[in-house]
Amino acid sequence: MDERLANAVRPAFGLGLLLLSACNAGPDYRPPSVSDLKIPEQFQSSSTIAAEQDMVDLARWWDSFEDPVLTQLIDRAFAGNLDVSAAAARLRQARATLRGTQGQALPTVGASGSVTRSVGADSRTIIDPSTGQTIGSGGDTTVYRGGFDVAWEADLFGGIRRSIQAARATAEAREADLRFTQASIASEVGLNYVQARLAQIRLRIARENLAAQDEIFELVGWRRQAGLVSSLDYEQARQLRAQTAASIPTIENDYATATNRIAVLLGEAPGAITALIDPPASIPLAPGVDAPIPAQVIERRPDVASAERALAAESARIGVQTAQLYPALRLSGSFSGSSTSIGNVISDGIGNLVAGITAPIFQGGQIRAAILGQRAATDAAYDAYRQAVLTALEEVENALKGREVAERREADLAVSYEAANNSARYAQLQYRSGLVDFQSLLDSQRTRLSSQDSAASARAARASATIQLYKALGGGWQTAPIPAPGPYEGGKRPTPAETRP
Repeated sequence: MDERLANAVRPAFGLGLLLLSACNAGPDYRPPSVSDLKIPEQFQSSSTIAAEQDMVDLARWWDSFEDPVLTQLIDRAFAGNLDVSAAAARLRQARATLRGTQGQALPTVGASGSVTRSVGADSRTIIDPSTGQTIGSGGDTTVYRGGFDVAWEADLFGGIRRSIQAARATAEAREADLRFTQASIASEVGLNYVQARLAQIRLRIARENLAAQDEIFELVGWRRQAGLVSSLDYEQARQLRAQTAASIPTIENDYATATNRIAVLLGEAPGAITALIDPPASIPLAPGVDAPIPAQVIERRPDVASAERALAAESARIGVQTAQLYPALRLSGSFSGSSTSIGNVISDGIGNLVAGITAPIFQGGQIRAAILGQRAATDAAYDAYRQAVLTALEEVENALKGREVAERREADLAVSYEAANNSARYAQLQYRSGLVDFQSLLDSQRTRLSSQDSAASARAARASATIQLYKALGGGWQTAPIPAPGPYEGGKRPTPAETRP
């Protein structure tokens, strides 16, 4: 019996190997070329940073700021951010789908077995209804049954292979999405950290100016009591002091907003990391990067890679739909046996092998409509890919220009603050000596506060522009770890204690 089944399987197996060499339906995907994507040879603003001497490792750009708090926050964000965790889960889901799709190319095998015990003293003959064989008679009888089924669909025109290609490209796109999420989270933590440090500096500036204005307000009060100045000077001094005091709660709110946002980016409750940032520190700065080449930027950007892999997946699905136009060959076999002796179940069994071909005759144009729809989806994916490339180039151009402008603005505002500070000191001395009126002093105080605040904001703008440049160039994801599976993937739901913050 075993030899007969083997003889039947051998030609079918040979036919399957022959069919595996059949052609694949649909187009063979090739990534668009640089000329197709209209990528320039260099950025317009690249000359503005060509003279930079200190180069930055884009993979961990935050290390170049030499701020241990910032480094700690970004590393914690990679481990705890929930958007990163969700993107990693979607990657594992896509990889599981790929494994399931690959399984479609393999045979499916199922097995069954049973044991039946009959008790009696008669002499009836026991016949297996599935095979018609006599397997026992009379008295107590135990019948053993066993069998298995095998089925395999030959991938004649590559429909399954195209499905595997699409699933693999989708999994690669999900990995690129994860990397882009990590790069985005790193830059967002950095930007909010800069805003938190800026708020600290603005608070210090406002409080120092408020203290100076308290002195002036007290001085004007004495001079009014002595009849040296009018109540107009007194009210103007009071108004300036109140205006400066009113700005402090707004700045405090900006600080709380930035620190709370960082906490959430780390996957923690608002306020969880405030104590870590509370000690005042200056706004960190970092060097620029070498003049980038647009094609290299496109290769580094994970969002562009995701769009390209999505295009590859849609192209493969054209083949999946096209394969539905052609015949499908399905091979199936079964074996079953029964006996009163477990050792004779196989030798007394019978098997069969069946080959069947199915082909579409009339589908009302459904298959061709599906092909046309999939080709349109591929065109849309191609346009989305080109748009991702153009957006990446735009972001780099803007980031390069933004950093150049921020550097120039910071330098000019530093000079402006120095001049305003000197002017305010001179005006205060001259007012005490009665050489200038109070309006001159008031104007110099306002100018100094505005210039000091603007200089701090310019430094923060330069740091923020640098972070945005690092992200635009495709940095910040290369060394980030992939989060571990969550509790559901481990086979159990989390307990209330595990989900409680």
